[in-house]
Amino acid sequence: EIKKLDPKKIIISPGPATPKEAGISIEVIKHFKDEKPIFGICLGHQAIAEAFGGKIVRAKNMMHGKTSTINIKKDMPIFKNIPKSFIATRYHSLVVDKDSIPDDVEVTAFSEDDKEIMALQIKNRPIFGVQFHPESIMSQFGYEIIDNFLKL
Repeated sequence: EIKKLDPKKIIISPGPATPKEAGISIEVIKHFKDEKPIFGICLGHQAIAEAFGGKIVRAKNMMHGKTSTINIKKDMPIFKNIPKSFIATRYHSLVVDKDSIPDDVEVTAFSEDDKEIMALQIKNRPIFGVQFHPESIMSQFGYEIIDNFLKL
């Protein structure tokens, strides 16, 4: 069905549960990984990591409606013209396990307070994930991050 729609880009949105329980998210990522730019937000970020071999675990702290400083460690296209540190809103109790990062996944940002993975990119592909919520009113530069993805 999605292939018939021929989307220019794919956004895997936030949602409840784990990536494995989130409908067809992982399937979509695997199917379109070589064809379309993909942006995962929260659960979508976790689904990207899992689709490429990462593991999802319980976070050290539940972060529902809380803000953290996000520190960018490596530039990626969605962070174009974004400061190296900014405030973002988090709504999650699961995270990508730091010890399970496959070779083709590059971690690009961490939270300052609990050092959780906050952004990643699949190497040599326009596939990006953020654990935080750029669409939240409490996130700085959220619209710019989304716009950067849409301009790819």
